[in-house]
Amino acid sequence: MQSINPATGQIIQSFSIWQAEEIDAVLKHVESAQIEWSAFNFAQRSCLMHNLAQIFRQRSEEYANLITEEMGKLLKEARAEIEKCAIGCEHYANQAEFYLRDEIIASDASRSLVVYQPLGTVLCIMPWNFPFWQLIRAAAPAMMAGNTIVLKHASNVPRCALALEDAFRQAGFPEHAFRTLMVSAEQVQAVIADRSIAAVTLTGSSTAGRKVAAIAGQHLKKCVLELGGSDPFIVLDDADIESTAQQALVARLQNMGQSCIAAKRFILIDTIADAFVEQLSILFSRLQIGDPKHEATGIAPMAREDLRNELHEQVERSLAAGAKLVSGGTVTGTGIQGSYYAPTILDHVRPGMAAFDEELFGPVAAIVRVKDTDDAIRLANQTQFGLGGSVWTRNTARGEELARQIHAGSVFVNGIVRSDARLPFGGIKESGYGRELSYHGIREFVNIKTVWIK
Repeated sequence: MQSINPATGQIIQSFSIWQAEEIDAVLKHVESAQIEWSAFNFAQRSCLMHNLAQIFRQRSEEYANLITEEMGKLLKEARAEIEKCAIGCEHYANQAEFYLRDEIIASDASRSLVVYQPLGTVLCIMPWNFPFWQLIRAAAPAMMAGNTIVLKHASNVPRCALALEDAFRQAGFPEHAFRTLMVSAEQVQAVIADRSIAAVTLTGSSTAGRKVAAIAGQHLKKCVLELGGSDPFIVLDDADIESTAQQALVARLQNMGQSCIAAKRFILIDTIADAFVEQLSILFSRLQIGDPKHEATGIAPMAREDLRNELHEQVERSLAAGAKLVSGGTVTGTGIQGSYYAPTILDHVRPGMAAFDEELFGPVAAIVRVKDTDDAIRLANQTQFGLGGSVWTRNTARGEELARQIHAGSVFVNGIVRSDARLPFGGIKESGYGRELSYHGIREFVNIKTVWIK
């Protein structure tokens, strides 16, 4: 298991994959810690979760540099990710007791109520693209509910995984309440099957989701899946083209487009399509490829060379099928080492092309032209994914009406799709099932128990 700097291709550190004996020992420790941790009251858990938020802020620069070195994110974006972790911890530290309060329900009993109790140990299978936040948004609510956590992180961010374990320990959580497993993808099946694991949450590809769901189902264990997306970014003919294009730049290129909820299919009404594409192309052309730690850099490397090559192959297939190259489409900038891909715009994309049918996990914008809003909604929903989407218009009432017609877990009107601890987050169709964040997320990994008294 290697940590490789995607900006240089250099190996930073190598780690040995654990053997079965070491995995078993850690799972036994976590199982014992579950008894201790579940006995903590909300005030005690809250205090430790606030400690964790403080550690994220105190060590923000250290963690941000670690993210950038290990998966290539722009340093300024990595800093924002760590701050989001602190905010997420504080949200659940403050709200968990309210979210999980007993619910009194009138019935034929003298007293009947619903109580929310922890399930046990939750296995978190996490991706590399937001190596701290993806874990925190799953672990903070689960742990505030009284569950313990074992983390199987992506194999290219092992240093982030170990840093997370250290942060929980430094915050004062019981020693084995949160543990990182240094295991391969092939070892995950045995971990899910282990009697100590009560539930599983995965953020990853649809392919990984199917495999994990099948294994969890075989062992009758609760599973939450947050999978891929091909989010539509619908621009109506009354939208402010200049400001919307600026938002489109961020929506597509944040984290170098390596986000499930990044805008991927830009669905434009014909009458404004030319102006929008021209404006977006200008914005793309101003971005500099370079060291992700430099403030002037606008284009960072992709996380791995194989992911960059896969993206380029999707672009080439789309062009061969009739898409038009507006800008980019090249593997690297002149004189740049590492896994870089030039920001790319593909115009006249339509169903049947890779850029429309598949998830483009990188800095490529697919332009889809439509004649009217009915056509826009039809094409927005013509996908196997259903994670997020956005509508851009000066008429917010019309925007809300269209948002309700889009088949997705989240739809934003005049805003970029993002996760927010106060709001539920998740998808439908091949984008997964279950919800993270808000009170919906914390109730995914609890026993919703009815108590009836007479």
